[in-house]
Amino acid sequence: MKISRRNFVRIGALTPLVYGFPFSTEPGNAAEMNSASAASLYQNFQNPPASARPFMRWWWNGGRVVEKELLRELDLLKEKGISGVEINPVAFPKGGNPLNYKVLNWLSEEWLAVLKTTLIAAKERGITCDLIVGSGWPFGGEFLKKEEQIQLLALGTKNLKGPQQFSIKKQDLLAETDFLMKRESGSMELFGLRLSSARLDAFHPGVDLNSQIKNAEVTIDVPPGEHILYIMVKLTGYASVTLGAPGASGPVLDHYNKAAVLRYLDRMSDAISGKIGHMAEYFRSIFVDSLELRGSNWCDDMLEQFKQRRGYSLEPYLPFILFKLSKRLSHTGSQSIERIITLSSQTQDEINQVRYDFETTRLELFNERFLYTFIDWCKKNKVKSRVQAYGREYYTLESAMLPDIPECETWIRDDVGGDLPENTFKTGRAYRPVNKFVSSAARLTGKRMISCEEMTNTDLVFNESLERIKIVGDQSNLSGVTHSILHGFNYSPPDVPFPGWVRYGTFFSERNPWWPYLKTWIDYKARLSAVFQDSEMQSDIAIMFPLADMWSEVGLQYQQVPQIVYPAYANNIWEAIHQNGGGCDYINENILQKCSFSKGRFHYNTRSYKVLFMTEMESVAPETPELLRKFAAAGGLLIFIGKEPVKSFGKQNAAARDQKVYTEIQSLKKDFPRNISFFPAPKGKIIDWYTQLQLKYNLTPFVKFDKPVSHVSQVHYKTGEAAIFFISNYHLEKTHEFTATFNVRNRTAWLWDPETGKKYLYPYQDVKNKLRISLNPAQSMLIVFTNDSEGELYKLPKVAAKQPYTINGPWDVTLEKGNEQPRKTEFKKLIDFKDDPELQSFGGVIFYEQTFLIESPEHYHSLDLGKVSGISELEVNGQPLGFRWYGKHSYDLKGTLKPGENSIKIKVTTVLGNYMKSLKNNPVAQQWTHTKAQPFYSAGLMGPVSLV
Repeated sequence: MKISRRNFVRIGALTPLVYGFPFSTEPGNAAEMNSASAASLYQNFQNPPASARPFMRWWWNGGRVVEKELLRELDLLKEKGISGVEINPVAFPKGGNPLNYKVLNWLSEEWLAVLKTTLIAAKERGITCDLIVGSGWPFGGEFLKKEEQIQLLALGTKNLKGPQQFSIKKQDLLAETDFLMKRESGSMELFGLRLSSARLDAFHPGVDLNSQIKNAEVTIDVPPGEHILYIMVKLTGYASVTLGAPGASGPVLDHYNKAAVLRYLDRMSDAISGKIGHMAEYFRSIFVDSLELRGSNWCDDMLEQFKQRRGYSLEPYLPFILFKLSKRLSHTGSQSIERIITLSSQTQDEINQVRYDFETTRLELFNERFLYTFIDWCKKNKVKSRVQAYGREYYTLESAMLPDIPECETWIRDDVGGDLPENTFKTGRAYRPVNKFVSSAARLTGKRMISCEEMTNTDLVFNESLERIKIVGDQSNLSGVTHSILHGFNYSPPDVPFPGWVRYGTFFSERNPWWPYLKTWIDYKARLSAVFQDSEMQSDIAIMFPLADMWSEVGLQYQQVPQIVYPAYANNIWEAIHQNGGGCDYINENILQKCSFSKGRFHYNTRSYKVLFMTEMESVAPETPELLRKFAAAGGLLIFIGKEPVKSFGKQNAAARDQKVYTEIQSLKKDFPRNISFFPAPKGKIIDWYTQLQLKYNLTPFVKFDKPVSHVSQVHYKTGEAAIFFISNYHLEKTHEFTATFNVRNRTAWLWDPETGKKYLYPYQDVKNKLRISLNPAQSMLIVFTNDSEGELYKLPKVAAKQPYTINGPWDVTLEKGNEQPRKTEFKKLIDFKDDPELQSFGGVIFYEQTFLIESPEHYHSLDLGKVSGISELEVNGQPLGFRWYGKHSYDLKGTLKPGENSIKIKVTTVLGNYMKSLKNNPVAQQWTHTKAQPFYSAGLMGPVSLV
């Protein structure tokens, strides 16, 4: 008898920028800081509030939306446990079949009417709504005037050897920037010309040739020797909104222009309020997506603002502090002027000082004119501000301290679930470097709602499994995230040909075979978030980075995907601390200035730290050594890693400031030899490096693992009397068994199961706080210590007393591939579908059936399916035993076996990727599988299937 889809679904339903930072970073309100009791925490864990449930980014593809379908999709999402949507109008997807659906332009009367219907329906269903500013990223529109459009000062160079008289046409000078205008209607104008020697032993601005800028041809008398002609070109409106929806595409807005920013925002709020009503009645928050400003570094009054803020003129230094851009409008620092000419160390230092001041000025202007303007606009409209506050233009920490809901980003990639190599933020990691900055910023300001664009996916569309989704989500939580905005759900009517409209992102769709199981993971995620939002993450170690040194040499970095990481291990320190049972936050000198010092710690709002790591920081503010002295005098531990401070940053009074820093750091080391130490930078495995550091300084972690490994980590929370530990194995293949000794006092350990909402007493042998833990691949545990000591006991996995009994073939197999008719066949043995040319294009549902004989069923307590690529469900002798969607596919037999003949039925649900790869005439399928060169992935039941 075949197990139907319906029955199976029913079964499975069971900165150092110390100077002049202009913004307040006050803690969150008192309600956010209250601690929940263990009882109320568990109630929320069992039945998570809407605020803890994942939201979904909802792409309104190409404005081709109709009310009936929008309401249907709201119901679809609510059924899966989604409690909120981020309405995100976006360009129509490449390769999609638009059928006859009409385009509604952003903010048009028709678009606003549909939006109103959606908002009212969402409110009726208890679904929260957020709305993105504009469309795509960064936002802009066809309606922007030239003076409201994005600006960039680009640099070109030309090597010249004298003596000679050199002539060149103005148009050829513009081409020397090697710049490809992204918009035909954008403009390029020659901004500056400078001739300089190719070697500078002392700084000299060179020969100003600006008087020739208006000429059609420039003539230059080049002196003897090697020289460089510097060409500065101002570009306006050079970049378009990425994936802008109709009505909100076109040039990117100039985010350094406050008046333009406010006009843009008011245009949006006036349209919505006029047609729908007050925004606060319908929206939780208004959202700013990733700020990727395509190298924008300029505004009309930059020179004036620089002189006003820094006290000297930028103009003589201007070409020397810029970077040559790639055709992708990015730079890595390798295109800096220092790579083009030869500089003495003195000249190099002076240019670095000015570059730091320029980058600082950019940050100040951007935050004042854009970020603060946006936040004030949200307050005026009584909605929360939600911002992905990362990018070259944002302060690394402080900008994330400002929005009501700060947001970071976590990606799903095919390397997630594998090993974590050293000195990288990419391979094996789903969280981006920005996550720890955003999480730290939120905690410093008392916010517990730490949002994340989660499951961002441009690589594995159609190949993401629920198992990998779980690993990605767990890593996100380990980085401090408490609120998930899933990426994403495509607006796509049912009559659109398979697979529907796919803008991109993880394929959260009713057309995905694993869609019926999604709610299990949604509930799992919601229960974890409910606990994390109701408690306080624990960190007693603070980390500072050499941001001033990096900015001085290579400029601001895009913290979501930085082109340069300095030092190379910077993004791996926090991992090693947590893998060794500790907890940490990022801080900077501006944060330190606002701290108090007592009892061996420094304190900022509710946060408190006993150890400060300064990682290879050579440059600090002149005030910082005195703050470090206060920390040492209070009994705190300061560790210089790799390098120690020897100078300050910025140009004004540089020599005096450098000397002050050097002298005071040396005095500090002499006065507090027990509290101030130097530890070498990591070489080899950073987890082992930190283990040695932890031992040397006797740092007591929150939990001590006897065998720390890089694929198992933890994060620690507290609330009331409850001590909470989330421990995760984020490897797809490796198990890990270890002993964990928790730093808690005379409390009882409970295992809270996020999949079911149940809790169990965790067994111990000698002492309550010492537990034996075994984690299968992709498995996590939420262990909570409370004063309660009575309840059902958690059953630790049994150890097999004898060799398992393997159930061999042949197997009766039914294949339900994609939308095709089922096909029956027989397998002599279990195989990986990707290794069989006839099966490697399979995607969908597979049914395996078998009978076997046993004489003593009481000897076997479980059935292990062995290796499975997909979601498995099991039925033994007609009795359903549930499903497994990650980790080890082992089932408790629960007395289902009988003497003699027994039958088993196994259902395996695979991803669609291999199937999509085979659809050569489907443009959507080919876009994400062929053009991305996706391989064939493992699929099916590989076994061995064994009675244990």
